[in-house]
Formats: sequence, structure tokens, C-alpha cells
Amino acid sequence: MDVLHHLKLPLENPVLIFSLILFIILFAPLLLNRLRIPPIIGLIIAGALIGPHGFNLMLRDSSIVLFGTVGLLYIMFLAGLEIDMADFIKNKYKSLQFGLLTFSIPMTLGTLSGYYILRFPIYSSILLASIFASHTLIAYTIASRFGVIKNRAVNITVGGTIITDTLALLVLAIMVGVVKGDSDEMFWIQMAVSFIVFSGLVLFGFPFVSRWFFKKQEDPVSQYIYVLGMVFLAAFLAELSGLEPIIGAFLAGLALNRLIPHTSALMNRIEFAGNALFIPIFLIGVGMLIDFKVLFKGPEALIVAGLMSTLAMVAKFLAAWISKYRFKFTKDEFLMMFGLSSAHAAAGLAAVLIGYNTPIGYNPDGTMIRLLNEDVLNGTIIMILITCTISSFVVNRAARNLALTESQDEDEEVDESAVHTRTLIPLAHEDTIESLIQFSLMTHIPKTRNEYYALHVRTDENTGKAGERLLERAQKTGAAMDHQILPITRYDINISNGILYSVKEKDISDIVLGMHTKTGFIDTEYGTVLETIIAKTSNTLFILKLQQPVTTLKKFVVVVPERAEFETGFIKWVAKLHALSMQLNSEIIFYTEKETQPKIVSILHSVNHNLPVYYKQFDEWNDFLVISRDIAPDDLFIIVSARKNTISYNPLFEKTPKQLSRYFTNQNTIILFPEQHTESELEHRRMDGSIDDIIEDNLKRIDSLGKYVKKMIKGN
Repeated sequence: MDVLHHLKLPLENPVLIFSLILFIILFAPLLLNRLRIPPIIGLIIAGALIGPHGFNLMLRDSSIVLFGTVGLLYIMFLAGLEIDMADFIKNKYKSLQFGLLTFSIPMTLGTLSGYYILRFPIYSSILLASIFASHTLIAYTIASRFGVIKNRAVNITVGGTIITDTLALLVLAIMVGVVKGDSDEMFWIQMAVSFIVFSGLVLFGFPFVSRWFFKKQEDPVSQYIYVLGMVFLAAFLAELSGLEPIIGAFLAGLALNRLIPHTSALMNRIEFAGNALFIPIFLIGVGMLIDFKVLFKGPEALIVAGLMSTLAMVAKFLAAWISKYRFKFTKDEFLMMFGLSSAHAAAGLAAVLIGYNTPIGYNPDGTMIRLLNEDVLNGTIIMILITCTISSFVVNRAARNLALTESQDEDEEVDESAVHTRTLIPLAHEDTIESLIQFSLMTHIPKTRNEYYALHVRTDENTGKAGERLLERAQKTGAAMDHQILPITRYDINISNGILYSVKEKDISDIVLGMHTKTGFIDTEYGTVLETIIAKTSNTLFILKLQQPVTTLKKFVVVVPERAEFETGFIKWVAKLHALSMQLNSEIIFYTEKETQPKIVSILHSVNHNLPVYYKQFDEWNDFLVISRDIAPDDLFIIVSARKNTISYNPLFEKTPKQLSRYFTNQNTIILFPEQHTESELEHRRMDGSIDDIIEDNLKRIDSLGKYVKKMIKGN
């Protein structure tokens, strides 16, 4: 009897309900993939089948609504978080144009159709049009899965979404206020002030508080809970200001964008939780609203549903089509823009429910005259199914084609040594592990192959379990960022020998060394280990001394020596700083010679660096104080140095450690030694008169940079 009680429909046992939802999330996409149906549609159809209008397996109760709300906010938050801020700023006017187009065209067509075809009152017609104007980025996860979210069409559409949804929801608030008789002068003043205060608080207050929190708290669970809390706080503040919560979630994503790099462990956790649980439950909840029986209740429902679905698709198609010619987009970019902007779910559903529950009068028999009637409610549900289905198929096709196009662009032959690197990360201090791993992974040029090795050198003085703990933590940090860190344990007479032999055995190209925050650049540790490695390797070498987590750094100040452009590793270190800058959305200030500046400009142009870059002429290596005025506590100071007897070597480099220890004790600092020719090789070339070959070779590498770096970094 107990078994039958638990199986009574609709299901009431929370354990059984949640189990059923999880199995739907697991199997629905797998089954429908065989029919080439996008996973999103599979989850919506599954929701329709198990919902109260289908087989009635479960009700759309408060728990489904709660998880669905979280999923909707997650979609909008991820859209703001994953947007490329450099491209967003670059394309802000295009986003504004598209947002206005995809708002005004549906509003115009919807208002005219509601008033003249459906014979609705003017207020009802305007509110109906706002349903067409808004859209939900249901198919954004498809674009993300294909790896094309940095495409300009995606970027502009995401930016336009916030414009059109904000305007559509403002129309909703205004219409409800007008109908209720609240549209006096104070109503408009209150709405304007609350919107300005809310936007300023989220966009400027959230980053300030969050940067402080991430500096003080590095526990991954605490960071994730904090981010989730800020998302819902922003959504609540949006409600208080008269907007929909999705606007707050999107702005929270924009506010935290610079503090959560795309390859960070925190981003990995955020995406995993959303894509595995919250977003699928939201899609299932949308499906549970669908009632196919409304199609058979009479011709009015069919007429309204057909008109709404047609108008919604035509209006969004026209907006994308006009944008295609204005922005000179390709066919696939046009389809991507249309597909992303054509799905109606969250905002439209909110508008129709509010309109359905808002009275504008009463009939003689006492029944309510609604702002939007039952036919519009049912038509909206059908419109959601149709538009989400079309949106998913269109985005799936466009994303696949865009991904194939980018892949074909990458088929050009490249120098294997340039795109396959091996990074060695020697570990000595537990406090520096996360910064070293994060820095190494964030300087990885996308689409290049890289192997990461964490090394602990055991000597007679540091035997025991300490090294195993260091390597285990390094592996966990890498795994959290979805990268494998290969551990190496070596026994040697001293640390420098252990590092040097590991470099030779593993054919290492890059070395990332860390110094404890309490260690100075002129301490014994610098002389006994770092100087040995500098002198006996020609690899790219980063020496890090960071006072705070990498993800909280704001700006890079880079000092570049004379003739740095002629070094073999010039291209690599500039490209790596570009990659790190793009991850952190950080501007760069280069202190450099006027002859070197054009070469840096050329490289950054080749890799489409969209963030602010400033150049200042500098040749005073004897005095670093001139640079200190441009460096704030949250900035990263990078000194590009050189080994003795190399092309860009300057004897004043010998004073660098003392100057750093004197003037930049509490500054986040990196000393960078680029890949350079060894002394013997350089001397041989001097003797046979081929030193010019080195210069010529590097100039050719700069000119051909686009063949391997530009195509490795996605973006337009």
C-alpha cells in the first residue's frame, strides 16, 4: 500500500520527484539527439509531457517555480558574465542599434495588430506588443557549447537583449501603472530615480565589494556562494526599482565580469552548477506550462496563437535582417542574431501573467475584465513553444557553421614549436601555488597545445610529505580550472639543479617561478636559485611576486627594454600578456623605446586586442620612481628583462632587484625573461657575421604572427 501511495499521480514524494527530474535532464537530450533535436527542445517537450497538461506526473509547484527562477536568472547572469567586455565596449553602439530595432519593430507591429486585427483596447495592444518585443536567450547555451560566444553577432545580440528587455519591461510597468491610475508625476520621477540608483549600485558598488571579498576569501565554496548571493541580491534590487529580476541578474554578470575570468576555477563551478541543474529545471518548468488542449477550445485561441507566433518571428526576423546589412554580417551571423533574439519565454511570460491578472473593469455579472484575456495567455504559451523550437534549430545550425568556418581558418600550416609549449611550475611555498597555477593557465593562448608540469625538488633539507601535499594541491587547483597538472618529484643536491634537469628532460619551453610575499628580490633566495636558472636557461621565464590573487588585478604596467623586439621570444611574451589581459579585462601601459612600440602595436593588432593600451617612452632604467606614479595597489608591474650577452641586455638590469626591493616592496611584480639565444650561439653568430640573421628572423616572425596567434584567439 505504501508503494502505491508513493506512485499516486501527481507525484508528491519529493525524493521521487527530484529523481524523475534528474533522469529527464540526463536522458531527454540523449534520446532526442538521435532525432537531431536540440537538447533545449528536448527538455521543454519533456516538461510538457510530465506536466499537469500532459501525463500529470507532477505539478508545477513552488519548488519547480523556485528552481526555474534560479535557472532563468542563471541564464541572464551567464550571458553577462561570459560576454567579452572588450568587444562589448567596441560594439556598444551596434548593440544599442540592434536593441532599438528589435524593440521598436515588434512594438509597432504588435500594437497595430492588437488594435486593428484583434480589436483590443490600446493599453492591451501596447502590452501585447511588449511581449513580442522582449526575448529570452534560451539558445545561448547552444552557442556556448559550440564555442562561438565571442563571435560579434553573439556579442551584439547579447548587448541588444538588455536594451530591448529593459524597454519592454518598462512598458509593462508603465501600462500597469496607467491602468491602475498610478501614472502621475511622482510615478515617473520615482521610476527614473530608482532605475538610476539601482544601476549605479550594481555596476559600480558590486565590483568594489567583490574585489575586496575575493582578496580576503579564497575558499572556493565561499566564493561560489558569494557570487550566487550577489546575483539574487541584484535581482531583488531590480524588483525594488520596478524592473524584472532578469535585468538585475544580467547587470550582476556585467559587474562581476572582470573579476571572474573565463578560464578560472570559479567560472568552471558557476557554469557546471547552472548547466547541470538550474537551467535544465527552468526549461522543464517552461514546458510544464504548455497546454496543447487550448488549440481545440475554439477558433479564437488558434487565431490569437497563430497571429502571435507569426508576428513574433517576423518582427525579430526583420530586426536581424536590417542589422545584417547595416553591420555587414555574413549569412550565418545573421541567422545567429535572429535565432538568439527570436525565443520568447521569461519576460513574455511575466508580461502576459501580469496582464492576465490586472483588471481594467468588471462585467455586469461581476466577472473581471482583464488587461489581457485567456486567449492571449494560451496564445503566449503556444508562442513560447514555437519560438523556442525555431530559435534552437536556427542557433544550432548557425553555431555549427560558424564553428566550422573558424576551424577551416585554422587549417593553415603553423610552426609547431610556436603552438605547442610545455610549462614547468616549480613549487616551494604553499601560499603561492594557486597564483602560479592560475597565472600559468590564464597566459595560455587559446587553441594552442600546452602541457603543465608541477615540480617539487627534494633535497636533504626538505624531505618528507610536504612536497606531496604541494603537488596534490597544484593538481586540485588545475582540475578546478579544467586543466591537468602533471606532477614531478625529483631528488637532487639542490633546488636549482633539480629545476634545470627537469627543464631538459621534459623539453620545457616556459618556466613560472614564484616568490613568497615576504621574500625580497635581493634576498639570498634570489641569488641561489633564480640567478642560476636565469643564467643557465634560454627559456621564457616568469618570476612572480604577487600580493593578491591574480583574478583581482586591475591594470598592467609593462617596462620593455631597448631592442626587445629582436629577441626570439618577443612574440610569445606579448601574446601571453595579451591572453592574460583579455582574461582579466585589464588595460596595459607599456613603457618602451619608440623603435619597439610599433612592433608591440603590430602584434596586439594581429591578435585583435580590444582593451585599452597606452604607450609611454622610457629609457631611464636607472630610476624606476618615474614609473611608480602609474601603479596602484591592485595593478601588476611587469619588468621585461634580458640575460647577459643577449640582444636586449642592458647593464642597468643588474640594479633591478635592488630597485624593486627599495621602491616596490608591496607591489604585485613579475620579472619576465623572454626566450633568448644562449651565449655560445650568439657569440658564434657574431663571429661569422650572421647577427643580422637573428634580427631578420625575428622580424619575419612578427610579420607572420597572424598565421598562428591571430587564428588561435577567437574574436572578430
